[in-house]
Amino acid sequence: MKSDALETIPGVGRSIADDLRALGYRGAEDLAGEDPEAMYQRLCDLRGERIDRCVLYVFRCAVYCTSTPNPDPDLTQWWKWKDR
Repeated sequence: MKSDALETIPGVGRSIADDLRALGYRGAEDLAGEDPEAMYQRLCDLRGERIDRCVLYVFRCAVYCTSTPNPDPDLTQWWKWKDR
């Protein structure tokens, strides 16, 4: 069962939800229109290390899902957001 609003976003589990909260996000609506690359860089800066790029892919997916009224189900999978 999902424990909070952030965990209802596709691809976001407890760990990523904790990361998002550390960045100041409290709900899905807070992510709409955000810049995933900037979010990822802020998290790396906050942690003082390079974070696994998979986190960036989840951020891309989360921003897409929260910014798009009817997201393509295929694009709600975080691994579809890998670097090309």
